[in-house]
Amino acid sequence: MSWLLLAILSALFLGIYEVAKKTAVTGNAVLPCLFLGSVSGLAVLLPFTLLASRFPGLAAQVGALPSPLDLHGHLLVAAKAALVTSSWIGTYFALKHLPLSIASPVRASAPLFTVLGAVAFFHESPSPRQWTGIALVLASYWGFALLGRREGIRFGRNPWVWALFAGTLLGACSGLYDKHLLQSAHVPPASLQLWFTLYNALLQSVLVAVLWWPQRRSSTPFQWRWSVFAVGALLILADAVYFRALAAPGAMVSIVALVRRSNVVVSFALGALFLREQNYGKKLVPLCGILLGLALLLS
Repeated sequence: MSWLLLAILSALFLGIYEVAKKTAVTGNAVLPCLFLGSVSGLAVLLPFTLLASRFPGLAAQVGALPSPLDLHGHLLVAAKAALVTSSWIGTYFALKHLPLSIASPVRASAPLFTVLGAVAFFHESPSPRQWTGIALVLASYWGFALLGRREGIRFGRNPWVWALFAGTLLGACSGLYDKHLLQSAHVPPASLQLWFTLYNALLQSVLVAVLWWPQRRSSTPFQWRWSVFAVGALLILADAVYFRALAAPGAMVSIVALVRRSNVVVSFALGALFLREQNYGKKLVPLCGILLGLALLLS
C-alpha cells in the first residue's frame, strides 16, 4: 500500500479519534482521561506485540515486529513522548471547552508549521500542483477559524484557543521529529509505536499523581466512559499506519502531515450527526475547500 493511501487511512482513524476524545473530556477530568487513554492504547498494543514475538517471521514481513533499541534510541523516543504529552495537555483542555467543529479544524492547522519546517529543514520540494493543494487546504482551515467568531469565540482573548494553538504547534514539531526518528535515526515504526506508547503512559501517570490526584476532590471528578478506552485504541490504529507511511521511501512529511490532518472531514461529519453543534451549513464551504485541496495533492 502506498504511503499516500496509508496517510488517508490514518486520517480516517484520527477523525473518529477526535470525536471520541471530545466525548471523553466533556465535563470530565482531563489528566485522567489523557492517562487512561494512553493505558488503553498500550493494552491494545501489547497483545499484538507478544503475538509478533511468538511469530517473528510473519511479523517481520508486515513490519509489526519491534526491534531492540539502544540507550540513544530510547532517549529519542522518550523525548517524543514528552513532546506529544505536552501537546496533548493543551489540546485536551482546549477540546473540553471549545466546540469540536472549531477545535478540530484549528488543530488541523498543524500542517502549516510542518510544511514550513519540512521545506526549511528537510529541503522537501512539493510540486506546483501540490503547493496549490496545500494553500487551498490551509486557507480552508483558516475559514473554519473565522467562523468561530460567530459562535462567540474570540481567538485573541480566549485562553483555550491559545492552549489549542500551543498544542498544535507542539504537534507540528512532533511531526517533523517523526521524520527524523523514522528516516534519519532509523527507528523502526513498530519499535517507535511500542516505546512511545509506554513512555507516554508512564509520563502521564506522573502528571496524574502530582497534579490531579491531590486535588481530585476540589477539581473536576473523573467519570469512566467507554470513549476513554476508544481514544487509546483509535490512536494506536491511526499511528500504526501513519508511522508506516512516514517510514516509506520517498514519503514527504509535508504531504503526509497534511493528508493526516484531513481527519477534520471525518470529525466534521460525525460531529454534525452526533454532537449537534452550530453553523454546520456554513462550515461546508471550507470543508469543500479541504476536499478539493486533497484532490490536488493526490492527483
